Amino acid sequence: MKTSSLLLFSLFLIALAFNPLPGAAEAAPDPVLDIEGKQLRSGVDYYILPVYRGRGGGLTVASVRNKTCPLDVVQDKLEVSHGLPLTFTPVNPKQDVIRVSTDHNIKFSAATICAQSTVWKLEYDESTGQRFITTGGVEGNPGRGTLSNWFKIEKYGDDYKLVFCPTVCNFCKVICRDVGVYIQKGYRRLALTTDAPFRVMFKKA
Repeated sequence: MKTSSLLLFSLFLIALAFNPLPGAAEAAPDPVLDIEGKQLRSGVDYYILPVYRGRGGGLTVASVRNKTCPLDVVQDKLEVSHGLPLTFTPVNPKQDVIRVSTDHNIKFSAATICAQSTVWKLEYDESTGQRFITTGGVEGNPGRGTLSNWFKIEKYGDDYKLVFCPTVCNFCKVICRDVGVYIQKGYRRLALTTDAPFRVMFKKA
């Protein structure tokens, strides 16, 4: 009898290993919410706005370097400006809801004077030693070749912050840092930082 009970218990454990109980699976990360408390959706236009006012408006593009293209991601100089609308695309294009701690492509929806794409990407600047966020990235195709094009949204207190810490390549060595603001030539450029991150909120366009 004991042998039969032990056998049944062993079979139960094996079955449980292959078929976890409901709720035992890892929960999905929390959805990102806009200023109205609604979930951000893939492919929908939003503005990325600063939480703290007084230093500029939403995010836009500008030609900060000595070349016209590609354009760099900056904070609009006008505090009243929402900047340009953007869309978020998860690493899994089948996902409709934008969630924290998940890799996304971020792309300006508006057309620019440049032929390059308006997808965000990270680029190292030798003259300053900074890693700036610029445009001209590739949308989709996660992997080693697109490592610099993926960004995350993380909760930061009651607000949100942008983070570069891609997990689209299992064998790649990456740096993980918050996105902050670096002032260059009068522009507030988005760049990786080890200091205070750029606190942001999202408004549907």
